[in-house]
Amino acid sequence: MKVLVTGAGGMLGTDVVRAARLVNHEVVALARADLDVTDEPAVREALEAERPDAVINCAAYTAVDAAEDDLEGAMLVNAEAARIVSAAAASVGARVVYPSTDYVFDGSKSEPYVESDSPRPLSVYGQSKLAGERETAAANPTHYVVRSSWLFGAAGRNFVETMLALGTDHREVLVVRDQVGCPTWTGHLAEALVRLLDGEAYGLHHIAADGECSWYEFAQRIFEQAGVDCRVMSCTSDEFGRPAPRPPYSVLRSEREDTVFLPHWRDGLSSYLSGRMVAA
Repeated sequence: MKVLVTGAGGMLGTDVVRAARLVNHEVVALARADLDVTDEPAVREALEAERPDAVINCAAYTAVDAAEDDLEGAMLVNAEAARIVSAAAASVGARVVYPSTDYVFDGSKSEPYVESDSPRPLSVYGQSKLAGERETAAANPTHYVVRSSWLFGAAGRNFVETMLALGTDHREVLVVRDQVGCPTWTGHLAEALVRLLDGEAYGLHHIAADGECSWYEFAQRIFEQAGVDCRVMSCTSDEFGRPAPRPPYSVLRSEREDTVFLPHWRDGLSSYLSGRMVAA
């Protein structure tokens, strides 16, 4: 199978390229410098030239707080470009995968969100990703929209690296305790996205790590597994004061029988830290 990956230089895109090559797919990896997904003629030209069987659209605007003051920028990349990529894929007979986020929910539930739950994003970022889901689906009937949660991976800025850096320089850190989700290693998620291409389970999927925790609990586990002596102090989201509102509870589970299930978030963290040690 020939798979074209947009945003191939990003955190998720890097692992998607690796996962696709591991199962012997022919991969066309296009980083931001190779293809501007907001340039419709360029996207159409690239897909016409490559004629892939599937497109995994990892290009995204992921700066959650910055998006609050940049609605136009977030919508351009996460929604308009999603339409462009999805439509271009459809024009060459290719399926399309659009990774999305738990931030499309408002967090008012006390049990995991499933695919049939109604999204109500609190932030501009969440609004832009929900718009991207809808644009992707409308432009290409052979689509997989995949919501995941709290991604961390080797090829980008992430919470694990932030904590380890702070833990090296400080004896204690402050982390919010009233946001609960599923920290998901991009290595596991990338494998799942590639596996979806083996079948025709089109539509909406929730694919996130098993288990749940708060950012506070996640930080504690990071230091414990990494062997870093740093005290974790907790606070509320209001006390921490970030520009973009986050859902207090955004754990994802799937009600589909044909979706792909991931290992526990603790296993993902162990794999990430092990890979980090090898790289060092």
